[in-house]
Amino acid sequence: MDFDAIKTSTLAFVEAHQGWTPLIVGVLAFCESLAFLSLLVPATVLLLGIGALMGTVGIPFVPVMLAAALGAALGDWISYEFGHHYKEGAKRMWPLTRYPAMVAKGEEFCLKWGAGGVAIGRFFGPARAVVPLIAGIFGVKRLPFQVANVLSALVWAFVMLAPGAGLLSYFKG
Repeated sequence: MDFDAIKTSTLAFVEAHQGWTPLIVGVLAFCESLAFLSLLVPATVLLLGIGALMGTVGIPFVPVMLAAALGAALGDWISYEFGHHYKEGAKRMWPLTRYPAMVAKGEEFCLKWGAGGVAIGRFFGPARAVVPLIAGIFGVKRLPFQVANVLSALVWAFVMLAPGAGLLSYFKG
């Protein structure tokens, strides 16, 4: 199945089964944030598309945004714990072995920014899923990690869904 078919069928399903939107968005955000799944699941485009669909069919924004934030925070938390548990061995596992440059950039980013890098990294494509893993490997403390994780997940969810849902025009006028 090609990407356009996945996008079309996902958006059609969400439109037909609007009550499932928070769960679907939560799972997509989780996949987008989990270190290994993020490389396999094209969630960003789907989340943007669902945001636009929400604005046109009237799906309530807050429950979907909170589900996206929860999914993203859980994905980052699991990635962090995986890195914390396996330490350097995590970098020798598939699929990270296929992306050594991305891992190196994640290491550099995490060393420079610490827990703040988790918040910043959430907004930069592939770094979104790698930085929490690297934070776990390098032993960033759990409390600062979780504060950065949860707060950035809330902002990220709003940024991903609000433009399509029409909320930016609400705040303008």
